[in-house]
Amino acid sequence: MFKRSRTFLIAVAAVLAFLILASPDHRADIRILAHRPGDLAPQKAQAIVDIGLASVSVLVTWSKRLGY
Repeated sequence: MFKRSRTFLIAVAAVLAFLILASPDHRADIRILAHRPGDLAPQKAQAIVDIGLASVSVLVTWSKRLGY
């Protein structure tokens, strides 16, 4: 009984490892572009958080002068 459950756990771990390694791009890419279309040098803030299995990339842009 113990050997069967151990074999099952090893098989599940192997399948999870395969799924993690099969798809190399585990990134959520969030972009909030709030700058004017004609602005050649918009202000921006960018952050990337990587926790190993997945990462999150956030980009926020805005114009320094919002008046037209």
